[in-house]
Amino acid sequence: MIKIKRIIDVFFSISGLLIASPLLIPVMFLIWRQDGHSPFYIADRVGKKGLIFKMVKLRSMIVNADKSGVDSTSSSDNRITSLGRFIRKYKLDEITQLWNVLLGDMSLVGPRPNVKRETDLYTYEEKTLLKIKPGITDLASIVFADEGDILNGQNDPDIAYNQLIRPGKSHLGIFYVKHQTILLDIQLIFYTITLMFSREKTLKKIQNLLRKLNANDEIIKLASRTFPLKPMPPPGSSKIVTSRDGDPNK
Repeated sequence: MIKIKRIIDVFFSISGLLIASPLLIPVMFLIWRQDGHSPFYIADRVGKKGLIFKMVKLRSMIVNADKSGVDSTSSSDNRITSLGRFIRKYKLDEITQLWNVLLGDMSLVGPRPNVKRETDLYTYEEKTLLKIKPGITDLASIVFADEGDILNGQNDPDIAYNQLIRPGKSHLGIFYVKHQTILLDIQLIFYTITLMFSREKTLKKIQNLLRKLNANDEIIKLASRTFPLKPMPPPGSSKIVTSRDGDPNK
């Protein structure tokens, strides 16, 4: 399976970059033109087995936005440029990560790569997410595609992420790691595309997919996203995160 997955990754990353280049090149020029700085945001992310790699994204924020120390981004974050809002709306910053897929740092499908400050908080159970290559999309990416809206208006986006989003994303990510197949990857790539046209229908498809994979009722309910998110502890912990300091397994 690993060899087949790698062949698929290489084929689609090359194809995707070539197909998207007529759009990416003008956008890169516009990003450079707005402030005279690189159109790319290259940041450290934690990959398979906890190894650090450089993830490539189109820059949607002001220069040195990461110096603020805030890792989570709400849709109203004032660090996002006007052009950046367009880039984020149409997920153009995700397309350049196909370069990381081509290099072998990432896969098309897998748990989203995180910053080390966040992976240091992982419980023993959540470390399952680091057993495989991170990806551009997966179950969690589809279900929580509105992450920026969820964090909108939160006093501390990082804590809000850990309380409202991380628990569900980790549950879905762990489920994917335990059930990954080439067929599942192809389905998730397809649903990532349909998500751009109908969120409601795509989430229903995801729920049906989870039922076929014998997911428990809580995960299926989570995938519906038809109820307000509330603070929850991450998998493997009984405590809701209130600080990004300390032992995550306590």
